[in-house]
Order: sequence, then C-alpha cells, then structure tokens
Amino acid sequence: MASVAEQLPQRAKSGPMRGVPWVELAWFGALLIAGSYPILRHLVEQWATDEDVNHGFLVPLVAAWIAWSRRERILALKLEPAWWGLGVMAWGTAQGYLGWIGAELFLQRTSVLILLVGMLLTIGGAALVRELAFPLLLLPFMIPLPAVIYNRVTFPLQLFASAAAEWVLDLLGYPVLRDGNILELASQKLSVAEACSGIRSLLSLSFLSLVYAYFFDTRVWMRWVLLAATVPIAIVANAGRVAITGMLSEINPDLAHGFFHELEGWVIFVIAFLMLLALHGAIRGALRLRGQAGRKVKQQEAPGV
Repeated sequence: MASVAEQLPQRAKSGPMRGVPWVELAWFGALLIAGSYPILRHLVEQWATDEDVNHGFLVPLVAAWIAWSRRERILALKLEPAWWGLGVMAWGTAQGYLGWIGAELFLQRTSVLILLVGMLLTIGGAALVRELAFPLLLLPFMIPLPAVIYNRVTFPLQLFASAAAEWVLDLLGYPVLRDGNILELASQKLSVAEACSGIRSLLSLSFLSLVYAYFFDTRVWMRWVLLAATVPIAIVANAGRVAITGMLSEINPDLAHGFFHELEGWVIFVIAFLMLLALHGAIRGALRLRGQAGRKVKQQEAPGV
C-alpha cells in the first residue's frame, strides 16, 4: 500500500515558484464568508444538530488540507484570470437569492460552492480550478441532501433493512413478523426509523472512500470504484445492524436504545470501512496477479538469446 507521502503532488514544472498570496486569499475568503454568512451559519448549526451530516465538520478541513498539500503545484501554475468567472459568480449570487426567497436550503448552500468556483476562475483561471478539482468535488459532501431526495432514498432503505433483518432473524430462529418497517418480535416491536435507514453511514462512508483512495492509491479510477462500492457495503452493513439490534433486544430491550444502540452503530460503521479496505486490497491483489501473469507470458513469448 502506498504511503501518504508518496501521494503528495510534486512540484509542477509549469513555472517558477511564487509566494503564497495570503493577502488575496484573506480578502476573497473574507468576502465569500461575509456574503454567505447567514447560509454558512445555518449549515454549521445543522452539522451540530443533525447526526446524518455530522461529518460536515470534517469535509472543508480535509478539502483545505488536500488543497494545501498541492500548494507547490498551485504556486507554480501560470495563472490566467478568466473574466467569465464573474459570470459564474453572478450565477451563484442569483441562485443564492432565489434559494433565499424560496426558502430552499439546498439552492442556497450549493450557491456558495458556485461562488467559490467563480472566484477561483476569476483569480487564476481554469488551470487553478483543474488543480483544485478533487478538493472542490469533496465539498458537496458537507451539504445535506434536499428533502425530496432524502425522503425518496431513506424509505426504501428502511424497507430493505427491515426485510433483510427479518430474513436473518428468521434464519437464526427468532420469531419475527414484519409490517413495513416495523419488526414485531416476541418481546417488543422494533421500528426501523429514518435514523436507522443507513443513509448516515452511506454519506459518511462515501466521503471517506474518496479521501482514502486519494491518499492510498495513485489510480484515479479506483476512487470511483470504491465510491460505487460504498452503496452495497453501507446497505448490507446497516441491514446487519438492524438484525443485531433485534437479537440484542430479545436479550435486553435496553440494548436497542440509547448508548448501546449508538455504540453498535459506530462498530458497524467501522466494520463497513474494513469491508471497503478489504475490497481495495482484493482489487490491488487481482491487479498484481494479472500483471505478474502478463509479464510471465511476455517472458515465455520472448525469443531466446
């Protein structure tokens, strides 16, 4: 497995190194924060109160750290300000205003990202945005899904987790009857609520998969493979969590609530991440074996000396 140090970009050869433009960064950053302060304040408040998006605190920090790790490449770029970036900023401003008067949080929050991209285009042009493409692509993970999408996603996940838990419990000999997302056990009824749909672990694991692949694999396509794999892994892991909760509740109903329930969620999330690591290791191993087989065939086909 490649080390983190091996993944850090080397100095670009496109031009001489410049100093970090702290004044410009402070000026434009202050403008962006001041202009978007009400939107950002409400977003941070949701991070603190909504467990589905607690990972939002980490997203800008990780994105900023990745951007900082690329500073030598960025400072060596030949910056060519793109004035059409002002049009992108105007788009972001208009979208934020429409979201504000329509009380549409998703439009408001994504407008901040559009403003950021427009600002980067105005300062350094398309080359700067390309160099910062990956950290910019991480930023949408800090924005909660629109309510209409969230509701459409969570309910099917609840039903799947309930059905899978019913199958596992029945297989293990636990008497269970399912009615939608309600599991009726011998001692109590267990409701698979929105919080147990798995959307929380799915969002967090998706973000974590991209960051992990960035630091531990040089192949860009691997990021998207691991990102796609988080969907079945998170769903299966959450279904297992619901089944385990049902079994534990038959031992002691208190184990299905409070601290033990939260601890169980963290344990299942760690297991899901380990499953992702195992998949990554399996893919790397398969590629290594394929490469060795290819080299062996070439050696056998090569004419003798």
